[in-house]
Amino acid sequence: MVKENCGVVGIFSLDDSNVIPMAIDALRALQHRGQEAWGIAVPNKPPLKKLGLVSASATEFKKIADEYNSSAVIGHVRYSTIGKSNLENAQPLKVKDLCVAHNGTISNVQELSNMVGGCSFTPQNASDTLVATQRLVSLISEHGQLGKALSILKNEMIGSYCFTFLTDDNSVYAARDPKGFRPMVLGYKKENNSYVVASESSALAAVGAKLERDVKPGELIKLSKNGFETEMFSSDCKKAHCSFEFTYFAHPASKMEGSNIYLARKQIGKFMAKKFPITDADLVIPVPDSARPAALGYSQELGVPFDEGLLKDRYSRKGPLRSFIEPHQSDRIEINRWIIPITEIIEGKHVVVVDDSLVRGTSSRAIIKALRRAGAKKISMLVTYPPIRYPCYAGIDFPSQEELATFVNGENQDEETIIEKVRSDIGADFLGYNDAENLANAIGIPKDSLCFTCSTGNYDSLGIKPEFKTREEMKGE
Repeated sequence: MVKENCGVVGIFSLDDSNVIPMAIDALRALQHRGQEAWGIAVPNKPPLKKLGLVSASATEFKKIADEYNSSAVIGHVRYSTIGKSNLENAQPLKVKDLCVAHNGTISNVQELSNMVGGCSFTPQNASDTLVATQRLVSLISEHGQLGKALSILKNEMIGSYCFTFLTDDNSVYAARDPKGFRPMVLGYKKENNSYVVASESSALAAVGAKLERDVKPGELIKLSKNGFETEMFSSDCKKAHCSFEFTYFAHPASKMEGSNIYLARKQIGKFMAKKFPITDADLVIPVPDSARPAALGYSQELGVPFDEGLLKDRYSRKGPLRSFIEPHQSDRIEINRWIIPITEIIEGKHVVVVDDSLVRGTSSRAIIKALRRAGAKKISMLVTYPPIRYPCYAGIDFPSQEELATFVNGENQDEETIIEKVRSDIGADFLGYNDAENLANAIGIPKDSLCFTCSTGNYDSLGIKPEFKTREEMKGE
């Protein structure tokens, strides 16, 4: 029923420069958005797709740049929320002469699949991106233009999506869903007269392009020999930007909806200090890496010393990776094994541990056990995101309710009881969660322009009433 939150890029050079090296560098800068597979597509060739990290193919970069030499390219890094982690499910995908890279989730994919031949959609035999592309190609053949096709598809398709498209006539397109669930930005590189669209501005910085602006929700951009063109395929004014991007997913160097992510996270930490002023703490430490700015903001606001009490082992195979976006629990555990406490910093201290989110509890349990072993006197954990109690159908990998740390089978418990359950499960002395209002105020975006569905269970922004399924049903594992 759903698919993925990933990273996408699209580049077109009006100087006819070979932009493949730029695309590879941009995808490397988006690696935090997907670690399972990557790929690029150029006109009139099958897409190139590889499993694993972009950097794992470093010895092939020159060969790839030469073989796929092109002034037009789209690219993708994959992080799956359903579908198996194999090369077949990697992107970009090609249907007829249209290549597609997708960041997001299509919630009503079974309904769409019935429109493209009635085939049964399952995680084992298809992807939401493939089904949506098949439907889009059908609409283009009927109506002739991509913009017109998208204006129809948006009424048929429920979910979140940022697309980059590539056609065999050497045109690159980018489209962002009308609610703006997932981020997308536009940039320009003067040196080779290239336009760049990408999931985040960190990718623009990596290739020397200047951030021009966010791609507007409901906007379709075309990059071709005619230059830059834009049109709106939707005029929906109601926005639902993913709040989880601001606490965890986005790169700290990125600018999103007018806010720098690092500064926003630091501000979140300051607002957390007002909500939970733990004045008897000896030390504030972050869970590496995305919680660091919030922990620093918390420390500065309260005047409690900040230090690095936990370090990732960047020399192990899995140590540098992000555990949350690994598709399998065994891989998450392997990554968290390599978050190592510094005993001399921790021992005998009341430690405030700041984390960006608490989803399954895997990281939190492992970290608190490690801090106990290092001799922490007391452990207070603060989480910058509200309690996650419901599956996400807009592109983040917590698709089943039963895997969430807050899940209580068959019982509708109040929030205070649930927080106490989670605190006990992870082994903390105190657990404090942020709330939606506090988070929105810290970011500086109105609460009603952010998506908090995974916390509230209100799926109105997606327009669905989902049937909750198990992880096995969602991912075909």
